[in-house]
Amino acid sequence: MNRTAAAVVFSLWAAMAPAIADSPTEDAERLAGEGLAKILQALDLLMKTIPQYAAPEVLPNGDIIIRRLHPEDEAPHDPEEEHDEPSDGTET
Repeated sequence: MNRTAAAVVFSLWAAMAPAIADSPTEDAERLAGEGLAKILQALDLLMKTIPQYAAPEVLPNGDIIIRRLHPEDEAPHDPEEEHDEPSDGTET
């Protein structure tokens, strides 16, 4: 009787073991994949926010110039802002 009961318990345990083992493994793999995707997105954002520069150039007079690779990212300079009429303190 003990052997039969042990065989039944073992067979039930053996049948349930793969189902129990697959669920946490699949969840762990899914969570690891999502975490890795978030880390890669964060690194991509970091690389986009850091300004990128070209190799330094040494001019004949000794000046060193390090040019920004993407200067079009900067806001354009509006020359009309500099030539506003001076205020005399009265509002119109």
